[in-house]
Parts: sequence; structure tokens; C-alpha cells
Amino acid sequence: MEKTQAFISENKDRFLEELFELLRIPSISADPAYAKDVAATAKIISKKLKEAGCKTVKVHKTAGHPIVYGERIIDPSLPTVLVYGHYDVQPPDPLNLWETPPFEPTIKKTDIHPDGAIFARGSCDDKGQMFMHVKAFEAMVKTKTLPCNVKFMIEGEEEVGSENLGDFCKKNKKLLSCDVILVSDTSIIGNNVPSITTGLRGLSYLEVEVTGPNKDLHSGTYGGGVANPINTLCDMIASLKDKNGKIRIPGFYEDVERVSKKERELMNKAPFSITKYKKNLNVRETSGEKGYTVIEQTSIRPTLDVNGIWGGYIGEGAKTVLPSKAFAKISMRLVPNQEHNKITKLFAKHFKSIAPKSVRVEVRPHHGGQPSVTPTDTPEYKAAEMAMTKTFGKKPIPARAGGSIPIVALFEDVFQVKTVLMGFGLNSDDIHSPNEHYGLFNFYRGIETIPYFYHYYSEMKK
Repeated sequence: MEKTQAFISENKDRFLEELFELLRIPSISADPAYAKDVAATAKIISKKLKEAGCKTVKVHKTAGHPIVYGERIIDPSLPTVLVYGHYDVQPPDPLNLWETPPFEPTIKKTDIHPDGAIFARGSCDDKGQMFMHVKAFEAMVKTKTLPCNVKFMIEGEEEVGSENLGDFCKKNKKLLSCDVILVSDTSIIGNNVPSITTGLRGLSYLEVEVTGPNKDLHSGTYGGGVANPINTLCDMIASLKDKNGKIRIPGFYEDVERVSKKERELMNKAPFSITKYKKNLNVRETSGEKGYTVIEQTSIRPTLDVNGIWGGYIGEGAKTVLPSKAFAKISMRLVPNQEHNKITKLFAKHFKSIAPKSVRVEVRPHHGGQPSVTPTDTPEYKAAEMAMTKTFGKKPIPARAGGSIPIVALFEDVFQVKTVLMGFGLNSDDIHSPNEHYGLFNFYRGIETIPYFYHYYSEMKK
């Protein structure tokens, strides 16, 4: 392993420059206007995989954006690690809140990242974390220390629900066969408090449309006599939760996992300062389901949030209009045992039932995914634990995350193998927000840690 680590140290500047090349491309999967940029990113990744040492590399077309596959099989009798990542990114809006252009990577020092952080869309989610695996793999190949077989599956639709990934996995089950799936699309508690994600929330994401009159109306002539869809939509949304933050959709909590008192106590031993939490976010108070701590509210409890709401006139100046339609995008984060299709149906039924007769309602599901929990007594988890202990100097804490990676449940269903969520980002890295960034410490520590995972995992699987 000394040769591998020496190679990493000698090539740090090159690794960073190559990451910058990827970050400069606006691979925004949600906007068709950037389809060529998404495709260009896939092409560059395929090139980087070849240069790193993959014997076979192919860009697979899908009904949407392409999936890049690469592999190096050194001995079929050895264990195989399948690395998953994604190269698509969230839209950078609102652009005026970025301190530097989102697709011009810039290194700046921060209080949390005194050695510097890479500011760019996709720096942490997930180009920076995905690219750690490519460079760690390269280091092992070049120093002839790769102890097992490696496959890469890097997609371009994660930020829009991985719509075509399921079909790709099912159709290519033999090609993708493996013993474990390794993912870095999660975070650690802190740079001095390593952790491994053992649980992810699921997701139900949908859009609602509320229609009143058949056209926009003059608010003076018709106001007070005709229902305003925006007012009605706001009333309907407000009724979805009670004063204690509990979701009022019938049957919503029916399948929610009951986490033991002991596990809740262990969770809350993780370093956390409510004062710093509020200060960093510039909020006076937190809000959430009463009876649970912020750590619990953001990991083991389900949520319902409005992600966007619009209607009527929103341009410059005034236009006294009573709108015909109002819209909202709503997401629900789900916990183990909640099935996302069931929750979507429960929401749609309830939302339509609370609509007054003065409006018509449509509910359009977008995408969703199942929650998942990974065990901590498996060889793959123990290998990740040992690897992080080696590079961080302390044992990582098993932690549940509040975000969703729907493909984890998909992988377990299709391949019947476990996933290790060994991420290196921080929750404060502003993923999906303006000024997304990723610490240089985290980028390099990830590259240094990943080879140890391969080493320990291969030893345990002998």
C-alpha cells in the first residue's frame, strides 16, 4: 500500500486538474438544453476510465442520458467490486447567489475547510466523489496493487430519478454481476468525525396543479367572487401538517419503522451543536416533528416539503390578475418499511379529497425510491470501517442519512448484494444549493482511503 499512497501523493495536482475539466462542463440532466454537455461528460469519463486502467469501457445509450461502464477483471476467482457514481448535476439556479460562476471551479478557504475547498456545481455531488474512485483505481493499477476485480457504472440521470437505470441493470445483470457495490454519494459527520452511512430515506416526488376559472381574470372585477387557485393551493398545503409537524395524510405512518430507544440514544451521541446548526443556516429556531431531535427528524422520520410553488404573474412590476392555475412541487422523504408508490397514492387520494368544489386538482407523480438500511456486521462494512480507521486515525460512526439514493434498494433487489455507502462530503457543502463546494482534504482523503477498502475487503473474502 505504500507504493499506492506514494503515487497518490505525487499526482495530487494532476488529479485536481482533471476533476476541474469535468466540473467545467454543465452536465445538467434536468434541462434538455444541456443534453450535449451531458453526453460530452460521459465521453470524457469513458476516456478517464481507459487511461486509469480499465480493459473494457463502453458508453451505453439509454432512452435518456448515457451510462458509462468500465471494468478490469484480473482473475474471475477473485471478488468483484462494482463502483457506482453519477456525472449529472443539479441546475445551478439561482445564479445571482453564487459567489463565483458555478461551472468555473475555484478554490477558496473556509472556516470548515482551512486547506481550501473546490467551489463548483457537482464538486461534491457527485463528480468530485465519483472521480475519487477513478483516481484511486488508477493508483492501484499503476502500482500493480489492485487486489480484486473492479467494475464501474457511472450514470447521467441520478438527479432526475435514475429513470433508465433499473432497466439497464436488469438487462445487463450478468455484465454487472459483483460481490459488493461501492458508492460515494453521501457525507461524513465531520473531517475529524468519520462516519459511514447505514441508512437512507426513500422518496416520493410529485407535482400538483390546482385550476379555478378557465382563464386569468381581473382581480378587481372578479376578486371575492371566484376562488383564487393560489390561495386555495396554499390552504390545502397548510392543512397537510398539524401544529406538531405531524403529516395528516391518512395511513401515512402506517408502515413507519419503529426505531428502538437504544438506537435513538446512540444516534444522538454523534457530535451535534444546535447553536452552530442554527447559526450556520441563519435561522432562529428549528422546526420539525415534535418529540424528536434534529438528528432524528432528519434521518429516521418521514417528511413532507414544498420544493417549489408558482402561479399567476411573477414578472417585474404589478399585474392585478386572478390566476387560472397554481402549481407546486412536493417531496416526501420516507423511512424503512414505507413503500414510495403506496405513499404517492395515499397523497394523491388525500390531496384530491381536501380540494373545495371551486377548483379542480391534478396530481402528477415524478419519481421515487425505496428507503434502505445496510447492516454493520458484514465483510464489506467492516472493510470500509477498517479503511476509514486507517486514514482518519479513528473508528467511523455508523450513521443514518436524511437524503435519498433510490438506486441502493434497486441494486439489492436486482443483484442481491449489499451496498457500502462510503462518502466523504460534509452536510455543510451546499449540495443542490448555490456555492456548492468540496474540501480538498475530503477529495484527497477519499482517494487515499478507497485502496484500503479494496485491500481489506479482498483479504476478508479469501
